[in-house]
This record gives sequence, structure tokens and C-alpha cells, in this order.
Amino acid sequence: MALLKTMAAAGALAFALAAPSHAQNATNDLSAATLAEGRQADAIRALERQRAAAPDDAAVLINLGIAYAQAGEEERAKDLFEAALTSDEVVLLQTAAGDETDSRRLARKALRMLREGAFRPADRDALSLRD
Repeated sequence: MALLKTMAAAGALAFALAAPSHAQNATNDLSAATLAEGRQADAIRALERQRAAAPDDAAVLINLGIAYAQAGEEERAKDLFEAALTSDEVVLLQTAAGDETDSRRLARKALRMLREGAFRPADRDALSLRD
């Protein structure tokens, strides 16, 4: 019998798709679709390019942190979430669920989710029980 640690995967994914609540151009999509498709390596490459152009962009920092967290690089993700939390710029963001919140609140939520293991694949935390 196997016992799997449950996680709010849908909640984590909805959270991952943060975007500025104002209109944005097509070249700066924050890799939301790429993250939604589970292509973390592609998202990381695109978001690292965006970060090079705008190192303090809280939305980029948050989505890059999520991409690294989903890729298993939790320490790097933590650093990015903390950078978004302490950024001088606070922006209003919209999640895929349609909720609007400020970047600091979203960064705090991301740090909490990271501590709780919400970005980990369910099978990574599988436990086996033998009678």
C-alpha cells in the first residue's frame, strides 16, 4: 500500500501564473503559459532573460522563483521570493485564478508554499507502508 503526500497542485499552478494587473505586451508574458505546461526549463531561460533586463521586477522574480521551485531548486526559489518581498517596487499582480494582490503579499504566500512543499511533485514525497 502506498501513501502519497497530498498537495494543492491546482492552487500552486494558479498561483504561478502571476502577471501585472495592467495590460502588458506579448513579449513580456512572464512565461505563464510555459509554466502552466510544466516546461520549467523553458520558463527559467525566458524569465532569466527578462530578469537581466529588469532585475527588480517583482512579477518576474516571483514566476522565476516558482519555476525554480517546480524544478526542485528550492534554495534558489527562496532567494527569488525574498528578493520580490524586499523589492522597492510593489506592483499589483493578477493570478490565473483572477485574484488581484500586491507583489509582497504574493511573495509571502510563495515563501509559505515553498516551506509547505506545495511546489514539489506529489511522487517526490511518496511514502511506502508495509504490513
